[in-house]
Amino acid sequence: MSTDEITHTQPAAVSPAPSPPIAADRPAPPVRSRFLASLAGRAPAPPSPGAALHNVSAATAVLLVLVAIGSLIHEPVLIPPLAASAAIIHGAPGLPLAQPRSVIAGHLLCAAVGYAVVAAAGSSPWAAALAAGISLAVMTVARTPHSPACATAVVIVLNTPRPATFVPLLVGSAGLLVLAGWAASYARSGTHRYPAYWW
Repeated sequence: MSTDEITHTQPAAVSPAPSPPIAADRPAPPVRSRFLASLAGRAPAPPSPGAALHNVSAATAVLLVLVAIGSLIHEPVLIPPLAASAAIIHGAPGLPLAQPRSVIAGHLLCAAVGYAVVAAAGSSPWAAALAAGISLAVMTVARTPHSPACATAVVIVLNTPRPATFVPLLVGSAGLLVLAGWAASYARSGTHRYPAYWW
């Protein structure tokens, strides 16, 4: 056979791999199930009932102690920002927002901002909004993120409490929240240890 007689043949066409058959025997999930699954999103799974009860009980107990202290000394110790701080400490103890540095220093820095804004701009809703914005900036620069502390500045601007009594109560209350979070994390096995870092 000469080279002139060799014919070039096309390679045999390779058929694509068959696609997997659509499972006719497997029904599509109902619309309701898909809708409920989309509502769940990517949020973490809920805590166990025991852990949830533990967190709620600890947060409620420390807030009741703050109310009792406030009643004894005739000062409003329980302000909304502290309730929000307790919720963060006991509900999400691993977040940077919940760490002692952020809780205590955040409230203290925002209190200073609140009093500075009152001195410069007086007490008004406009000044309170300005104080919240400045507080957020100060906490960001100081690396003490704690969103409830912004509300501390707002409370100070709107209510103008006396600094000599309010600031020590605020710092003491924030410290009590941190200590309660620490104690609660060791009171029940299997919970996240709080704090992740102190300072």
